[in-house]
Parts: sequence; C-alpha cells; structure tokens
Amino acid sequence: MFDNLSDKLDKALHVLKGHGQITEINVAETLKEVRRALLDADVNFKIAKEFTNRVKEKALGQNVLTNLQPGQLMVKIVKDELTELMGGDAEGIDLSSTPSVILMSGLQGSGKTTFSGKLANFLKKKKNRKSLLVACDVYRPAAIDQLHVVGEQIGVEVYSDRGNTDPVAIAKAGVAHAKAIGASVVIVDTAGRLAVDEVMMTEISNIHKAITPNETLFVVDSMTGQDAVNTAKAFNDVLNFDGVILTKLDGDTRGGAAISIKSVVDKPIKFIGTGEKMEAIDVFYPSRMAERILGMGDVVSLVERAQEQFDEEQARKIQKKIAKNKFGFDDFLSQIQQIKKMGNMKDLMGMIPGMGKALKGLDIDDDAFKHIEAIIHSMTPDERSNPSKLNTSRKKRIAKGSGRSIQDVNQLLKQFDQMSKMMKMMQGGGGKKMMQMMQNMR
Repeated sequence: MFDNLSDKLDKALHVLKGHGQITEINVAETLKEVRRALLDADVNFKIAKEFTNRVKEKALGQNVLTNLQPGQLMVKIVKDELTELMGGDAEGIDLSSTPSVILMSGLQGSGKTTFSGKLANFLKKKKNRKSLLVACDVYRPAAIDQLHVVGEQIGVEVYSDRGNTDPVAIAKAGVAHAKAIGASVVIVDTAGRLAVDEVMMTEISNIHKAITPNETLFVVDSMTGQDAVNTAKAFNDVLNFDGVILTKLDGDTRGGAAISIKSVVDKPIKFIGTGEKMEAIDVFYPSRMAERILGMGDVVSLVERAQEQFDEEQARKIQKKIAKNKFGFDDFLSQIQQIKKMGNMKDLMGMIPGMGKALKGLDIDDDAFKHIEAIIHSMTPDERSNPSKLNTSRKKRIAKGSGRSIQDVNQLLKQFDQMSKMMKMMQGGGGKKMMQMMQNMR
C-alpha cells in the first residue's frame, strides 16, 4: 500500500538525519523532495505546495529546546499534517433511521457492486445489522447477477426486478421491501458508466430525491489517482455526497486520491477496500494511514484484526497444550487459518513497524502459507501430534507427498520449533517484553 510514496518520503526525510538543528536551508531541501514525492504520487500541485508550506511553517516555528532530533521532529510534523489533510478523525456512517438507506454512486469499474456486498457484510458482522442489497443497474444484467452472487456469498438478501427499466421505481420498491422484511439497512447499488455524463447524473440525482438516503457514498478506484479526485468533484457537485469509499488500495496505488480527495471535495473518506475478499474492508483512520505512508506501521489495526479472529476457547486449549509440551502441527495449522482470516498478507505485514521497508520488492500473496499447509497435510495424524517422530525417512515421504524439498520440510520444522519456544516464553511472562518491543519500534 503506497510503497512508492513511502519509499520517496523516507528518502526525503532522511536529508535531515544527522543534522544537529533545523534550518531554513535543510528544511527547504527536505521539503523540495517531499513535494516531489507527493507530485509523483499524483497529488494535485496546489495541494502539495500548500502542504509543504504548512510543514515548513511548523518546522521553523518549533522550540529549539525540543527533545526530538530534527529528523524525528520533521517526521512527526509531516505525519500530523498528512493526518489533517486526509480528514483528521475517522467518521462513521449514519445508521440512525430504520431502515437506514445508503446510496452507492461511482463510475463503472470502480468496485461499487463488490463494495456494496462488503459493506453489507461489515454491517452484519460488526454492527449486527440486517441489510438488504438493491440492484438498480438496469443497463447491465451481469451487474444484477453479480450482486446476487455477492449476496448469496455473505448471506444477505438481494432485491431486484429484472423486467423493470426504471431505476427510481426499483430503488423505491427496494426500500419498501426492506421495511416489509424488517431490514435495518438498505444498500442501493446504482449504475455506473465509463465517464461522467448528463444522463447518468440526472438518473442518480432522481434516485437520490426519491429515496432521500441517510448516506450517499461515492465509490472510487484509488488506482486512478488525480482522475479519481476530479470525478469525485463532478459527483459531489450534483449529489453533495456524504463520504468517499476508496477501493483497490491493495494494488499498486500511488496515493494521490487518498491524500488529496478530502481537500478538494471537503468530504471524508469513510471506508477503504484492501483486497478481493468480502472481509477486505476497513474504516478509514487518517492518523493510521499517515503512519503507514511514513513506514511507521499500524499496530492498532493489526491488533484489532487479530482480536476479531480470536477464539477464546481454542486459545485456552492451545495454552494447556503449550504448558504440557503437546503443541502440535494441527494446532499450528489452526493458527495459520486464523491469520489467513485477518486479511491480505502483504497488507498485514505492512502494519508491523519497519516491516514494509524490509519486505520491499518481495512478492507476498495470500498463498504465502500454501506450501506449509501442503507439508503439514502430508503428515500422518500421529506425526502432527508428535513432531519429534519425524526422522529422515518420514521427512522424505512428507517432502514427496507435498511436492516440496527435504530442505523445505526441515525449514518448517525449525520454524515450528522456534515458534513453540516463543509461545512458551510468552506464557512465562515474556509477552509484556514483546509488547514493549513492538511499541518501541513505532
């Protein structure tokens, strides 16, 4: 996420490291590189210039007696200014009515239909809300089919009327159906086009007037950079929407949309999409995003995701096994399954302070555990419970069965042994030390 921008900002801020104090000369040199990094990330020139001017003003106005080194001070100022530029505080969505109506808008290909499903899934699992998805794209039958597939996947009902070519009538009927079935949220998926046009804007404006939504959200593909910001402005002029959803943040995103969209339309980014899975949705926290952009990680989000997947009963069982030295590969496998549920692997690794830079250039995908699982599945139940029984002949059989090498099997055994020791240490009071280490890395 924002790898290129993070790398360039890191190099820009490195200019001040080693300097004993902040001066007009070294600040100017640093901010010239910061501005260049923002422009390369497709941030509007005016916004980039205003941003660096604010940073300069704050940097030169700092008390010279500060405990922070010039480099650390500049990172803090840039982080604070980035946070403000992206909106300051996180903003939720209005769910005060019954049903609460959410209107989704955006161009074709922005990920609107998929995100409608992700939002319904999020509200179902995190807010315990019963949602209804309404298919109002009357131009593409495939869009209606897609919404039905998404709804089935997450266990949420979809309202559609294939014979009807009036999206306003469908939207109104969808809201009425939601009331009839007792749904507390209605998410209306509208048609998108390849470019902004008058017909499209008139249509979505008419839907907006007919159903008076609690929330009108603009969905935009973050990979389109400055074009995303321009499109957002065009939609906002017509709809006066309430918030922005940035999709495809797990791609090779330059970051321009995330950084400058709030400044242009004065509307908050409310959610982000971070992958293809239905669970790949996050509330947008400007401060956390600023920290990630600056390579500081996002431990808070990582801990939150871990807590969501935490199974207390299973944790107790594993704790007892660790205490009795009976932690086996079946337990290891269950831990892997929980980690996989937390989301995209590269995204997770980027939340660990300093890890983004260490992993630069490495290809980390959701199949990162595939070969480990293959090796474990090639073991007998007895071998999984008693890893000490794995002699050379058994290792050869497992390697052959999993399509891996003996070296891979030995590597996994070594990692498993290290993990078992670490978990035992965590039980012996080492957990506090580890948390302190994590905090110090920030």
